[in-house]
Amino acid sequence: MFPFDLPPPEPDLPAQVVRAARTPEAASGVPASFDVVTAARLREMGPGLQLSEALVSVPGVVALDRRNPAQDLQLSIRGFGARSTFGVRGVRLYEDGIPQTMPDGQGQTSGFDLGAAQRIEVLRGPASVLFGNAAGGVVQVFSPDAPDRPELRLGGVAGPDGLWRLATEVGAQVGDVNVSARSAWQGSEGWREHSASQRQQWRARLKWRLGADRELLAVVSEVRLPEAQDPLGLTAEQLAASPRQAGLNAQLYDTRKGIAQRQAGLVHTWRSGASEWRLMAHGGQRQVTQFQAIPAPPASAAQALPGHPGGVIDLDRRFAGLDARWSWQGDLIERPLALTAGWAFDEMREHRRGFQNFADSEGVTRLGVLGALRRDEDNAARNADPYLQATWDFAPDWSLGAGLRHSHVRFDSKDRYIAPGNGDDSGAMSFRATTPVLSLSHRLGAAAMAYVSAARSFETPTLNEVAYASVSGAQPGWNRGLRASEGTQVELGGKWQGDAGRAAQVALFQVRTQDEIGVAENAGGRSVFRNVGATQRVGLELSAQARIAPGWSTRVAAAWTRAEHLDTFAGRALPGVPRRTAWAELVWRPAATGWHSALSGQHRGRIWVNDANDAFAPAATTWSWRAGWRQAWSDWRLDTMLWVDNLTDERTVGSVIVNEASRRYFEPTPGRSATVSATLTRVF
Repeated sequence: MFPFDLPPPEPDLPAQVVRAARTPEAASGVPASFDVVTAARLREMGPGLQLSEALVSVPGVVALDRRNPAQDLQLSIRGFGARSTFGVRGVRLYEDGIPQTMPDGQGQTSGFDLGAAQRIEVLRGPASVLFGNAAGGVVQVFSPDAPDRPELRLGGVAGPDGLWRLATEVGAQVGDVNVSARSAWQGSEGWREHSASQRQQWRARLKWRLGADRELLAVVSEVRLPEAQDPLGLTAEQLAASPRQAGLNAQLYDTRKGIAQRQAGLVHTWRSGASEWRLMAHGGQRQVTQFQAIPAPPASAAQALPGHPGGVIDLDRRFAGLDARWSWQGDLIERPLALTAGWAFDEMREHRRGFQNFADSEGVTRLGVLGALRRDEDNAARNADPYLQATWDFAPDWSLGAGLRHSHVRFDSKDRYIAPGNGDDSGAMSFRATTPVLSLSHRLGAAAMAYVSAARSFETPTLNEVAYASVSGAQPGWNRGLRASEGTQVELGGKWQGDAGRAAQVALFQVRTQDEIGVAENAGGRSVFRNVGATQRVGLELSAQARIAPGWSTRVAAAWTRAEHLDTFAGRALPGVPRRTAWAELVWRPAATGWHSALSGQHRGRIWVNDANDAFAPAATTWSWRAGWRQAWSDWRLDTMLWVDNLTDERTVGSVIVNEASRRYFEPTPGRSATVSATLTRVF
C-alpha cells in the first residue's frame, strides 16, 4: 500500500507483521504492549502535520502538541519523557530501522515525514529495554515500497492561521530497484502571537534486490526550519485573559529557532539457510540556532556573571552509527527456538557555542541579536551495546522469551572558552548498565493470548540535561552530579482477535525507578535537571475495535496511570503525566461509494505542572469530525479530506512546561478549526 492510498471499504485489522521484538513476528504473537497505526489510518487521522495526530489512538502514549515547531512535540509513554521541555527523551525513535535518537537518549520527531509513512509501530513496557537507553518505549516509522507501476502525486493542505502545505511524490519499480522520492513545503502564521514557522523537507528511498536472499535499502533525507518563532509559555492569568498572546519577552527578544538536519542510512540484509544477517549504517548532521528570552542587563544581572553561557544557543552536531545483527531459527529439544544477537555503536559530536542575545552599538542596546561569545566547547556522546535475545516455544501454546543488553554511554567535553571567573570545565561522564528482560506467554486457543514480562530499565541524562549546572550561571560548566536512572518494570497483558473486525488488548503494569531525573528549574527557555529519588508508576491500558454494523465500525482506547514520587516529594504526582486519557471514534464507511466519515472524542485528565502540585492544566474533553471522498477515473485518482477539530470550541491547554520558574507553565491550543487536503494521483 503506497502512502496516499485510502483504506478498503472496511477498516484495516491488526493482522500485521511487526518488528517490535527486533525480528519479524505476527502482531498477535508478541508478548508486549504495542500498536500498529497503518498508512490508511495515518491519512485519515489528520493532515500529517504532527505525530500526535496518529498517536492519540494508542493507550499509554501522551503526545502533547505544543503548536510550537520551535520546541517540537512533547511525547511520553507511561510517563517517561514527560519532563521534556523540547525534543523527545525517554522514548527511542526510529525510521526504517535507522535511529532518530542520539546516543544520549534525546531524539526529534521533526525529522519524520508522515506523508511518506506506511505504518507506525509503538512499543511500550519491558520489551523496550532491548533497544537500549530508553525506559518508556519505542516509536518506529516505516516507509512503503513504491508500486509496480510508476505513480506521481501532488498534494496540498490548507488550514486556519495561514497554514499551507504542498507536497510532491514519485515512485516506481524499475527492474530489481524500487525507488521513490518526496518533497514538501509548509508554512503557517501561527495561532498565537509570535508563532509563525516554515518547513522544507525532502526524502529519497531506494530498495535494491541484489538476489533472491539479499537486498539493500538506502534512505537520504533533509529537513529545514529556517525560522520558527517561539511564543513561550503563559501564566494562568495570561491564559485566562488572552490565550493567543505571546509569553513575556518573546517578542522583545524575538525568541526563535532555526534547524537544518541531513541524514543518510544504509540497511543491508541477507539470508543464508536458517540465519539472517542485517547490517545498518547511518550518519548525518544537525544544526540548531536558538534565541532565548533570558533578560539582558540591567533588567537582569545573570548574563553579566562570568560563567553565564548567554541567551543564544548555537549547535553543530554530527552523528553516525552501526548496528550488526544476526538472527537464527531452529530447534531446541525438538521445540522451535529463535535467537538474535547484535552489537550497536553510535556516536555524536557537537560544537556548542553560547552567545549573548544582545549587543551594544554606539550606546544603544539591541535585543534579540547575536552578541558576544560566552561559551565554546566540543562535546561527544557515544554508546557501545552488545545484545542478545531468545524465544523458545518450550511446549504447545507456551513460549518463553529472554533478552539481555549491556549499555555503556560516555560523555566527553573539551572547554574552549576560558575567561576570568570561568575556568576550564573540560571533563567526562560515564554510565553503564545491564538490562535483562524476561517474558512468558500462553496461547488461549486460536484467538487469544496472555503474557507476563519483566525487565530492568536504564536511562541516562542527555547532553542538554547536563549542559547547565544552574539557570543563573552562578555555577559554570556541566551538571556533573546527575546520575542515570534505573528501574524495574513488570507487565501483565492479554490480547484477543476475533472475526468480523473485532479485537482487544489489555495491559497492567508497574514501574519503579531509582534516581529519577526531573526538572529542577526552568527559566527563560533554559532547564536545569536533578535526580529526584524514587518514583512509581502503576497503570491500566485498554484498547478495542469492532465492526458494529455494515459500513459502521468503532475503536476505543483508554489508559489510567498513577505516577508519583516516593522520596523527595513523597505522595505527589509526577508533573506532566495525566492520570486519565481516553479516545473513541465512530466511523461510517458505506460500501463502494468512495465516502467515509467519523466522529471522535478525546479526554485527558488534569496535568500537574510542578513537583509542588500547586498548579495544573485542567482536564479537557474535545470532539472532532472528519469526512473523506475518493474519486477514480482511468489512470487518475483524487483523494480529499476535511477535518474539523474542537467542535465545541473549548479552551484547552495543549502542553505544559514543567517547573517553569516564573509559573509560565501553559501552552494553549486553538478553538474550533477546519483543515482541508486534496491529493491528485496519476498512474503511468
